[in-house]
Amino acid sequence: MAKSKKKTNTNKSGSSFFWIVVIIAVGLLTLIFFLGNKSSEPTKDKAFDFDYSSQPFEGDEKAPVKIVEFGDYKCPICKDFNESVYPVIQKELVDTGKAQFYFMNFPFINTDSTRSAEFAETVYKELGNDVFWEFHHLLYSKQPQDQKYEKMDYFTEDFLKKALAEVASDNDVKKVVDAFHNKDYVEALKKDQSYVEKLGIDSTPTLFINGKKFTGSNFGEFIQQVKDAAK
Repeated sequence: MAKSKKKTNTNKSGSSFFWIVVIIAVGLLTLIFFLGNKSSEPTKDKAFDFDYSSQPFEGDEKAPVKIVEFGDYKCPICKDFNESVYPVIQKELVDTGKAQFYFMNFPFINTDSTRSAEFAETVYKELGNDVFWEFHHLLYSKQPQDQKYEKMDYFTEDFLKKALAEVASDNDVKKVVDAFHNKDYVEALKKDQSYVEKLGIDSTPTLFINGKKFTGSNFGEFIQQVKDAAK
């Protein structure tokens, strides 16, 4: 009996040691994974290094500040931002040469969020910066006010084609639709989405000023951060 009891204790001791080693190993792997991910994210003192090339923008290329908005064409808050806040940013910062304004996609609300984002990317690539911004603002103006549409497939391909026809010729619309069907510029959307994942963005609109996330609560703080970035 004594020997059996001793053998049992030895097994328990060995089993405990095994699980201690496993827990330590898992802890180390978790720490390495966390540090690896954290190193790619911007900190309070370190700005994220966006690749601004091939991204739609408004403003003087020599402007000292670059503002980035991550948005979803179905997001009602993005619509409000586009119609109420952006015109002030454009007037006070973009038109005065103090900042450039970039738009990047974070389509998360519904399947047609992704469709409209990819279609808009195609408009930019095929028809250029100016037509893109006309289409961009037009889409937000056409976003329905009724909340029930948020979970419905509202931005259909037919809807997007008709909207583009308001700012582009029939030939240009066909050019965009053909490229959209061919998925010619899906990688451009994936590039935006890779930023969303790296930066841990979880809402729209989310703004960055020279690579640093804006975390203030009012427009005065936003203007101040732009001024600080310009220095």
